[in-house]
Amino acid sequence: AVTGELGPPTSADPEKVKKKAQILKGSVDAFNVTDGQTAVARMSSWAAGLIAKEAGLENFIVQMTTRDRNRLALQMDILGVSALGVNNVVCLSGDHVSFGNHPEARTVYDLDSINFIDMVKGMRDDGIFQSGDEIDGPRPNLFIGAAANPFAYPLEVRPMRLEKKINAGVDFIQTQCLYNMDKFERWLDGLEELGVLDEVYILAGITPIKSVGAARYMQNNVPGIDVPDSVVDRLNGVSKEDRAQEGIDMAVETIQKVKEMDGVDGVHIMAIEWEEAVPEIVDRAGL
Repeated sequence: AVTGELGPPTSADPEKVKKKAQILKGSVDAFNVTDGQTAVARMSSWAAGLIAKEAGLENFIVQMTTRDRNRLALQMDILGVSALGVNNVVCLSGDHVSFGNHPEARTVYDLDSINFIDMVKGMRDDGIFQSGDEIDGPRPNLFIGAAANPFAYPLEVRPMRLEKKINAGVDFIQTQCLYNMDKFERWLDGLEELGVLDEVYILAGITPIKSVGAARYMQNNVPGIDVPDSVVDRLNGVSKEDRAQEGIDMAVETIQKVKEMDGVDGVHIMAIEWEEAVPEIVDRAGL
């Protein structure tokens, strides 16, 4: 399976969403719309997703974070997106406001991502709100997703962290950007040892890097992303004009490797503000 990511604009301009949708159309099986990624105020994920869907993209995956909503608001939004025909949700904690453009904002975090997953599963499977009240009518029919980071320390607890999400009811996982193959394989081995590797669909996160500066920024400033020096060295080894193409080459090579791995069911391509790269990556990787 191939999913792609669509970041909403920092404006009310629907044309920016439609433009990204046209680029991704035909290259992905489903598309994620991020929910205030990097804690920056943007168009809401559900609104941008519906605009993209009207522009021809199919299979909308809405992201929701607990950073900005308490359990009451989350349940209201779950009912709302389901009523609008959305069938997939990714349950996230969300980037902390200290990383964004409103560091003085008050966070909510009434639930963590595991509690959020459990709550959505209860609404879907049991027809109950977290209060214990019954849902008065159709239940939200949602395929439940979450994020996983195989590269955050301590590494040995990362498989157990995902096991908790699986026990809470998650159906599919999209991982953090994958550059360190050794740590990724170690994480998969840990899931197999726990006996949960085949209990969830795993989509490996793929993010092409177009410059040395971007690689170094991710290496030094983005928590939870592991960019080995070998990636920076490889980009440094080609001319500045060829670095974007080298980044695409590395993304294609990574996809070809994960296609051969047991337990990996697809890729989630996060070409951040570089959606133009997605069709080439998908085509060259044979997806």
